Amino acid sequence: MKRFTSVALLNVLTLAPLPAQRTATPGEKIKVPEGFAVELLYSVPRDQQGSWVAMCQDDKGRFIVSDQYGSLYRFPAPPANKALDPATIETIDLPIGHAQGLCHAFGSLYVVVNSRSSRTGSGVFRLLDTDDDDKFDKVVSIKELDAPGGEHGPHAILPTPDGRSLMVVLGNQTQLPRDYTHSRVPELWGEDQLLPPMEHFMKGARAPVGHIAQIDPEGESWEIIATGFRNQYDAAFNREGELFTYDADMEGDLNTPWYRPTRINHVISGADFGWRTGSAKFPEHYRDTFGAAVDIGPGSPTGVCFGYGAKFPRKYQEALFACDWSYGKLYAVHLSEKGSTYGGSFEEFASATPLPLTDILINPRDRAMYFTIGGRRVQSGLYRVTYRGKEGVGLPKQSTLPRHSPRASRQKMELLLRKGARLQTPEDLARLWTNIADGSDRGLRHAARAVLEKHPVELWKAFVLGEEDINRAALGLIALARADGLRSGGEVIGKVLEFDYLKIGGKQDRLNLLRALILALARGGTPQGEIGGRLLVWLDGIYPAASPGENRELTVLLAFLGAPSVVPKAIALLENSTSQEEQITYAMNLRFMKEGWTPALRVKYFRWLARADNYHGGPRFRAYLADIRRDAMASLPADKKTPELERILKTKARENWPQFSSKPRKFIRSWKMEDLQGLLGAGLEGGRNFANGRKMFGVGSCHVCHRFRNEGGAVGPDLTAVSGKFSPHDLLESIVDPGREISDQYGASVFSLRNGEKVVGRIMNLNRKRDGTGGDVYRITTDMMRPNETRAIRAEEILSIEPSGISMMPPGLLSIMTDNDILDLLSYLLSSGDPKHHLFEN
Repeated sequence: MKRFTSVALLNVLTLAPLPAQRTATPGEKIKVPEGFAVELLYSVPRDQQGSWVAMCQDDKGRFIVSDQYGSLYRFPAPPANKALDPATIETIDLPIGHAQGLCHAFGSLYVVVNSRSSRTGSGVFRLLDTDDDDKFDKVVSIKELDAPGGEHGPHAILPTPDGRSLMVVLGNQTQLPRDYTHSRVPELWGEDQLLPPMEHFMKGARAPVGHIAQIDPEGESWEIIATGFRNQYDAAFNREGELFTYDADMEGDLNTPWYRPTRINHVISGADFGWRTGSAKFPEHYRDTFGAAVDIGPGSPTGVCFGYGAKFPRKYQEALFACDWSYGKLYAVHLSEKGSTYGGSFEEFASATPLPLTDILINPRDRAMYFTIGGRRVQSGLYRVTYRGKEGVGLPKQSTLPRHSPRASRQKMELLLRKGARLQTPEDLARLWTNIADGSDRGLRHAARAVLEKHPVELWKAFVLGEEDINRAALGLIALARADGLRSGGEVIGKVLEFDYLKIGGKQDRLNLLRALILALARGGTPQGEIGGRLLVWLDGIYPAASPGENRELTVLLAFLGAPSVVPKAIALLENSTSQEEQITYAMNLRFMKEGWTPALRVKYFRWLARADNYHGGPRFRAYLADIRRDAMASLPADKKTPELERILKTKARENWPQFSSKPRKFIRSWKMEDLQGLLGAGLEGGRNFANGRKMFGVGSCHVCHRFRNEGGAVGPDLTAVSGKFSPHDLLESIVDPGREISDQYGASVFSLRNGEKVVGRIMNLNRKRDGTGGDVYRITTDMMRPNETRAIRAEEILSIEPSGISMMPPGLLSIMTDNDILDLLSYLLSSGDPKHHLFEN
């Protein structure tokens, strides 16, 4: 277990006096790995200097910072073991501020403004020193941007590794400039879903939004590198010149099928990362998007940087550091090559309550890490992190990229996405087509598909329609449906129907075929005549399929086509599922169906809606369920409301523990470790029932808090890799006795209030009151099973915050399972590498 130097794990974390919160959290209260030390260098007087959200260094090593709603400031790096001298802080006296991105490059300061209320408006600006007096005296507008202000607009700016240009990071409320010069992303923008989305944030927003652009120093070019982000705040290049960002989740979507945790994205050229509003987000298995390198969990991503140059142990020099504003955590992400792209793991490097991290950098002069906290007018501060332990801190060796490595191959293909680049001969196109066959490398296949889509369809359509290999053909059909769905949609469908779906061994190949069909219908419309009839027969013959992921796609396809046969099959799937997300998917996709119902099926459907009233999720979870109910009621003919159905519709569910199985389960036993540990040896050998194990994951309410294989909640640890971390005994013990060992990353705190009350929970968000009374306000989640229910506590009410020794995971979750059910659950969690297990993945 990781050891920490901070005494905060053992002693009370005292924040008194908190009424005005005039100082930032002390450095010694911040938990860091053994050997590291944190210094609070400066508590920002927010009435004078605001709340700092962006930071960079100039060519003299001086720091430049920005108040989110005010000015820019410059000061020298504080000397070793000394705090920042306030007298050394100077205000940059120019009519510019409200910056969320700063970068000193090309002899000037680039400033990204995110505010319509600022004097400049949102955009990218360049500050110049025209008379060489070491003071900026001119503001040049590089690019005006269409962004409403707020916190989803333009953010960071950073130089490219070759020193010739800059990257600009823009959230999903920033429109693509109308005069952008080129897009490496194929300009085939679309929502690409068959049913109307349920949307409650940025309603009506349509692709492309959330992008990263490359610009020249004068801002004359604006090249789109990648799109489909939600709200990535910052980005960083690794030593190999590969770009990474930390994208935001949508907390309102927690515990829905379309929830995506905060995640580290490898920003490859030409990618659409799949953010769409509401329920229309692209799932991880869609191959017309590019997935995450590492899923982190819920949070609010801010600054990122690599540890290169830091006087840290080698693994931390190589780590990508990612700031989470909401939970006050700094993650060290350890990336590793995965073919032509990257995967990895992460650890909590620094944390405290509160610690609203905003930006981070490594100072090459003293080789220390610096980070800021602040934002939304809360108390801001500047910190320095140094290593004082005994482990070696030498610089790692530089690696060279082999000419024929997968990454080199991907980069070579991505050159064809640049302006003016084209394949020159039919032989070049044939070689590109062979790259699509490498099913094991998502990066290579993505690059090959994007290059195809950048070329005229007539050059490669025959390759797709004549291909017999399912691995290559399925991805080619996705490209053809995207690039020419209106004209070639019928041919895409006809080609799909040539394959015997039930004999296709790879689940991803099957999912790719279904995605090609969805794209052909979304872009080409409903097929008429003989091909439409053949499609319905083909779909009906393979539904239901072997995995929940396939069943979700098949349900929406059949519902879009109005096939009555989908109703009884989908209701059976809904009844048999114990996954909240899976159930919501079937209910959502049936909400417009008018044919195929019997009175008994309608009763089952609306009973589920009544039962779902006790399900919980993010802030918009109730609104999504209300949308399903509204649309289902609108699709229900008045003459079909039987007396039994009328009673169900009028009944208001009693608030109760959520029941994820269609039938209530009886209490079996209050299990203890001594009851079960004797079964672990032989009991886990042989063929356990993975399908029942997945079912128990829902019965035990595990998915409310935990993710497993891209499904489930995110307020607790992701259990996908649990087999590499826990023995069967340890995993069972953590379920039976959740308080025995509590993860620092997910531990709760005890908030002792001045009125004598104690509140146990985790800070989910914070801000400063704007009613004239001032003071920070913390929003505390007290029940992980109900992540949307938070309590607001003003800072002046709090006497102290201390770690809680009580787990927020409720005990007794196994009490409605038999011993065989428990063994199936353990086997399901521990056997994620078993190919049979993949049949029951999301």
